[in-house]
Amino acid sequence: MVISIQRMKKPVALLLAAAVLMGCAYAGINTLKRRFYPRSYSEYVEKYCAVYEIDPNLAYAVIHTESGFNSHAVSHLGACGLMQLMPETFEWLRSKDRESGGFYSDIFDPETNIRYGLYFLSIIQHRFDSERAVIAAYHAGMGRVSTWLRDASFSTDGISLHTIPFPDTEHYVNKVERTKRIYEKLY
Repeated sequence: MVISIQRMKKPVALLLAAAVLMGCAYAGINTLKRRFYPRSYSEYVEKYCAVYEIDPNLAYAVIHTESGFNSHAVSHLGACGLMQLMPETFEWLRSKDRESGGFYSDIFDPETNIRYGLYFLSIIQHRFDSERAVIAAYHAGMGRVSTWLRDASFSTDGISLHTIPFPDTEHYVNKVERTKRIYEKLY
């Protein structure tokens, strides 16, 4: 059976055009998604992720979830800046880093906030072996997560949490994990 070249050109051209359009649409969707999931303050995030050995996608996911990249954000509980540090935690971290002086307003400085937020995340990472526990501790505190890990109702191995008893912390952990996966796919 002989098929003429003329008859083949049209379907091939249509397939090629469809492939090009799909590629453009995919690129457009990724560009649009990157607007909603930016890597703002990347010079600070990348710098301090390297210093503290933090996955940059986790750092961006925490910042996105905590403040939406608003350096002046203040929560109803008083957490401040990009990484939503509590003032007491900020001062504790500065003292651990042998940093003295400074002003309360430093908590809103993007580089300072990211530096100490990632320093805090690194302290938590050294204490817990599962990323889910690390994220939960960033939200609910290391003491609570330690207690949960010792309770068989929440952890069967003392390392990972299969249940988080605080609904807001469970929601937070799920949101950070979901956002981290989006960053991994986009970048």
